[in-house]
Amino acid sequence: MYLLGVAIVFLCIELYRRYFPVKGISCKTNVDEGKDTIVLDIRDYNDKGVSTKVAMQIPYAYLKRYSSEIPYKSLHVVAANRIELNLGLRFLLKKGYHVSSFEILNCPCIEKGGVVNGI
Repeated sequence: MYLLGVAIVFLCIELYRRYFPVKGISCKTNVDEGKDTIVLDIRDYNDKGVSTKVAMQIPYAYLKRYSSEIPYKSLHVVAANRIELNLGLRFLLKKGYHVSSFEILNCPCIEKGGVVNGI
């Protein structure tokens, strides 16, 4: 019974990390790159359906290895889907980076004026 409880706790933590949105970061499609904002693309190398002005491209799978190459400036994160975005944002915030905004391909927040899931 104890092992079942521990397994459920770990499952809940992992589900929270993946699916619960990160609060306090807005969705923007147009970002001012001149204001010390770096565009960080965490999509896979082969997921380039929509071209964006990318200052840095580090896929989420390589983010842990190459996080030292990211300067400590304000970041605008571009992701392919919500899960990749949540994991990437949590990692970057844990490392001490300031993430000011994000962008998801085919994002529903464009119609809502930058608000996603009531955040």
